[in-house]
Amino acid sequence: MPPSASHPFLHLLFLVLLVFPGLGAFAAAVGPRRSILRALDEGNGKPDYAVDLNSSSFDNVLNESPASFAIVEFFAHWCPACRNYKPHYEKVARLFNGPNAVHPGIILMARVDCAKKMNTNLCNKFSVGHYPMLLWGPPHKFTLGGWDSKQEKSEIQSIDDGRTAERLLNWINKRIGSSFSLDDDKFENENTLPWNASDPEQIARAIYDVEEATAQAFDIIVDNKRIRKETRVAFIKFFQLLVAHHPSRRCRKGTAGILVNFDDLWPSDYSNNSREGSLSHMQDGARSFSICGKEVPRGYWIFCRGSRNETRGFSCGLWVLLHSLSVRAGDGEAQQTFITICDFIHNFFMCEECRRHFHEMCSSVSTPFETTRAFVLWLWRSHNKVNERLIKVEKELRTEDPRYPKIIWPPKQLCESCSNSTSNQSGGMMPEWNEDEVFKFLVAYYGSTIISSYKDETITSSRKDESVVDDVITSNHAVAVPVGAALAIALASCTFGALACFWRTQQKNRKYLHQLHSLKNV
Repeated sequence: MPPSASHPFLHLLFLVLLVFPGLGAFAAAVGPRRSILRALDEGNGKPDYAVDLNSSSFDNVLNESPASFAIVEFFAHWCPACRNYKPHYEKVARLFNGPNAVHPGIILMARVDCAKKMNTNLCNKFSVGHYPMLLWGPPHKFTLGGWDSKQEKSEIQSIDDGRTAERLLNWINKRIGSSFSLDDDKFENENTLPWNASDPEQIARAIYDVEEATAQAFDIIVDNKRIRKETRVAFIKFFQLLVAHHPSRRCRKGTAGILVNFDDLWPSDYSNNSREGSLSHMQDGARSFSICGKEVPRGYWIFCRGSRNETRGFSCGLWVLLHSLSVRAGDGEAQQTFITICDFIHNFFMCEECRRHFHEMCSSVSTPFETTRAFVLWLWRSHNKVNERLIKVEKELRTEDPRYPKIIWPPKQLCESCSNSTSNQSGGMMPEWNEDEVFKFLVAYYGSTIISSYKDETITSSRKDESVVDDVITSNHAVAVPVGAALAIALASCTFGALACFWRTQQKNRKYLHQLHSLKNV
């Protein structure tokens, strides 16, 4: 075609582009979607169980993980072998990751796409020389430095025999002495923590369940609109107690943030009769707070997991939280902590029979608690009364957890010096207790042991040289003084001290610094 003949065609093409300027952008947008370098999970419709990490999230996710071990797969999305390996990796990840994990809290399975520019330095840090490459180790060890195959002493190891799901799981079983199977189903296999009453270190895993229970309790309160004019004080007092004595630093920080913003979330003229739009807006505002960190609630239990979906879980986590609060309150706080916990259960626990029974136990107390010891032992006896009642009921109705039946606690295997006779669990008979030994056990069990493996240096480093009892019974009188909880955080942590001071200043001008409702008026 002569050059002059092509001009009309070029003019026509130019006019089309002028009339439809979006065609170029549309073609550019569609083009990459047809690329052979498409995302691994595009179009398969299946959920990914392995956690995708990058250079920004790598350290944070691994440091925050409650799992004992981690497997990180380094891959490239353009690699055919990686695409073919993904279904195998996902089969194993299904067992350990996500809210429906069969064995949660044991292994975090993650992956890093080394083909992304942002991850280049991260992959070089771990000497990635081929795809896919699997590394194994404690989660926090991945954040302390890189890895090199020439290192002789390293807690991070290469998995050299995991090219299929079966072989990878066999490698894991040999490594940790487990017997996991790809056919394992949720609640039909061994639990995350096999019951061993003689092993007190199991409670160390409960710190993550305490966080889970705290987050779920807050969600229940918000979702069921339990904060009303008559319950505001009970809520504030309990959250001040959490700010002062929650075993998790993340939860202390989160509850302080909620207290600072309390009047914005639930104005003084708030009521359940408010317009639906306003209520929905307040609920959304409350849910925006991560009370125990962005990863919580995780959707699963570790120490408190039952063999059935409906057993243990939230109630177990809440009991552990209450015991942990009791041993951390000082002598001058014991009575106020007792009232605060009783008011909280009465106003916010949704199980009607449980709430009524707990209120009866609270109302039966006629003498104020003058010491931490007296309150700790009262809560322990109350818990055993609850268990004694439920042992009979669940046995008759056959609703008990077959793997974790209720017991009178602690059993002799866990604290031999706590009782002078063997507990008759089936008959519900209380043993003859040595309460001095019981108190020492409770303080250690719910005090220092529960945070012994918690990945928070600010908690563990300052407690190395203190005795167990003195360690967890240091009073800052946060409950005795209405705004003292936030002030305690201001003194203890510069991270959010300014927020707590603001809360203290605001409180001086508010009207809800009145006394708590007495138990008789609840």
